[in-house]
Amino acid sequence: MHQAQSFDHLRSLAGMSDGQIAEHLELYAGYVKQVNELTKELAEMHNEKKVAGKDFGLAEATRRLAYEYDGMVLHEHYFSNLKPGGAPRPTERQPCGRALAQAYGSIERWQENFKALAGMRGVGWVILFQDPQNGSVTNYWVSLHQDGIPALCKPLLVMDVWEHAFMRDYRASERLRYVDAFFTNIDWTAVERRFNEGQAQRSSAAA
Repeated sequence: MHQAQSFDHLRSLAGMSDGQIAEHLELYAGYVKQVNELTKELAEMHNEKKVAGKDFGLAEATRRLAYEYDGMVLHEHYFSNLKPGGAPRPTERQPCGRALAQAYGSIERWQENFKALAGMRGVGWVILFQDPQNGSVTNYWVSLHQDGIPALCKPLLVMDVWEHAFMRDYRASERLRYVDAFFTNIDWTAVERRFNEGQAQRSSAAA
C-alpha cells in the first residue's frame, strides 16, 4: 500500500498560495488512493484467474494503473523539488550545472528552453530527465502521465503545467506568471541530489 506524503514544508511559497498547494495535494492524494484501489482490484482478478487478454475489466484497470501510478510519482517529484524561496541554482562548476551547460550551451539557455516548453499551448508536464546510459540531461514535454516518458530516464526537475497546478492563483492566460513563481521556489538541492544519485548508479553499473 502506498501512503500519501504530507509535504508540510510547502507553506508560504512565493507566488503559490497555501490554498493552491492544498488543493493540489488533495488531487495528488486521489492518485495515491486510485493506485491502491487498482492494485487491489488487479490482485483480485489474478486470484480469480480472470487474466484473459479479452477481459475488458483487466485491460482497462491495467491501463488505468499506469496513468494513476505515474501521476502519483510525478506529483511526489514535483512537490519534493519545491521549497519556500528555493535554493541557489547550481553553477557550471558543479556536476549538475555542468551537465545543463553541456546540453544547452549554458545554464541560462537551459532555463530559457525549459520555460519555453512550459509556455507551450496544451497541458501536461515539463520534466528535466537524466539519461542513465550517458548521464546527459534533456528537457521533455509530457502530456498524459503514461505517455511520452523516456524509458529508464531519471526525472531531475518536474514541473506540473496542468491547469489544476495554478488556476486558483492565476488565470489560464497567466501561466507564465506561475512558471516564474515555480522557478523562484525550485529546491535545487533536491535536483542536484537526484542528479548525483543517477551518476552514482551509472558508476556502480559500470564497475
